[in-house]
Parts: sequence; structure tokens; C-alpha cells
Amino acid sequence: MCKDTLIEREAHGDGYAIEYHADPYPQNPRGEFDHVGVMVCWHRRYDLGDAHTFTDADEFAAYLQEEGRGAVVLPLYLYDHSGISISTRSFVGRAHQAAWDSGQVGWIFCTRERAIQEWGKTRMTARVRRLAEACLRAEVEEYDQYIRGEVCGYRLIDPDGGDIDSCWGFYGLEACKEEAESSLRYYRGKRADHERAVLERLAIVGVGSW
Repeated sequence: MCKDTLIEREAHGDGYAIEYHADPYPQNPRGEFDHVGVMVCWHRRYDLGDAHTFTDADEFAAYLQEEGRGAVVLPLYLYDHSGISISTRSFVGRAHQAAWDSGQVGWIFCTRERAIQEWGKTRMTARVRRLAEACLRAEVEEYDQYIRGEVCGYRLIDPDGGDIDSCWGFYGLEACKEEAESSLRYYRGKRADHERAVLERLAIVGVGSW
């Protein structure tokens, strides 16, 4: 793995180490994964969100008034300043120069029918709507991690300096660290079991006895 992708390295007292790297080949979650929401964006320089046939915001508004009645809809805002970030909340007041470098780029929506189907109800209730909104926000957060370059992976290195485990495609460093720590615990236990078995075999054959 190229050193340029290294985010941080954790050295442990027992000789193990974990390296966290930016994923050099991240998957676009909007193209690779199934989603409840449809992300409708327009931007003159960036190709954002999902493929759609709406030519402009007016046409999308007309869709919501006619075919899309009852849909769960959240706005999408883009912040373009030394990189880009997307959110369902305005960046104004929470990002540097957001008054000039941010604005609404579209919406993410879930149809009424899909929301009812997804959460196993027969009608649109307040609870179903809350669940749909939470799901849409999570999808936007995932996509934001992708466009910010925050898809990462880890390498687990044993006390002898060899790679013993690695995994990639984590959206956010926190999730990556949780998995890496779980892997470290597993291999520590496996090594301890091996060392204990060796000592038991040596005891059986009398090695070290007088």
C-alpha cells in the first residue's frame, strides 16, 4: 500500500500495529449499493447524486405535486471550499465562508409507496415518515464521506512485521477502527492460544525438566 494513503499508524505495546489508509479505489455508494432514497442534484461542474430525468427544480416540484404526493423529501446543500461536502442541513453558520461557498443543489426523496413497503406498514404514519427521514439523512452522510475522500481501510501488522489482516471500503474512520480493533483482539487471542499450546506440548515431553 502506498505510504501517501496513510492516515495514521497505531503501535501497540505487544508489538502489533494498525495502519489506517485512505481507500485508493472507493466505491461510489450511489452507484454500487441499494438505497431507499433518490438523490436529485443539479450542478454545473459536479456530477452528484443519482441519475435522474428531471431537467430542473421546477420539473421536480411538479412531479411531487402530481405523481409523488406524500413523498418524504429533504433538501441537499453543497459546500465547495477546498473540497466538497454535502448535507441535508445548510452550511451557513457552521462552515467557513459558507455564505458564499455553499447553496442548495437538490433534494433526496423517498416515495410514499417505498417508505410503506420498507418499514412493513400498510399506510404512511408519523413513525414511518420519521424512519424514512432518518434513513435519507444516513444515506447523505454516507455519500458525503465518499465525496470527502473519507473511505478508508486498515492493515494489521503482527509483532514479526508481517501483514496478517486487512479490510477496505469503510465509510468513516470510526467504523474502520472498530473493525480493526476487533481483528486485533482476534489475532491476539489466536497467538496466545498457539503459545499456550506450544508450552503444553513442551511440558508433556519434559522439555526444561531435570
